Amino acid sequence: MHFECNRCSDCCRLSPGYVYLSQRDLTSLCQWFKISEQEFIEKYCRWVGYYEGKEALALLERKNYDCILWNKECGCTAYGARPIQCSTYPFWSWILKDKKTWDETQKDCPGINKGGLYTKEQIDSQCAAYVNNEPITR
Repeated sequence: MHFECNRCSDCCRLSPGYVYLSQRDLTSLCQWFKISEQEFIEKYCRWVGYYEGKEALALLERKNYDCILWNKECGCTAYGARPIQCSTYPFWSWILKDKKTWDETQKDCPGINKGGLYTKEQIDSQCAAYVNNEPITR
């Protein structure tokens, strides 16, 4: 499959959604911003409804649905430490379920079916990272 992120930020803004954070994500982001977990959670996160009556930790989004970590000057302010959910896109299990879904996702992501060729092993690795990235819940 071909994919090349062109840093358009369409997946980071202007559409509602949740970026769930795992412990690995939280630790990485705290190191990136050089702040404590408590400070990061208070400044950048929210608790949202999740499965089985639980809540999951997710990044905040602005009123226009931009990710709290995105800005117009540089894009993602935590690009080097972005969450697994972000770094594995578009190689998510539900997008990879069939060619039709992959091709339809191209409407929202101009990098799909463009650029470099990803091997099955690379795609499987990205998909597994996405699937196995358990969010922090309470």
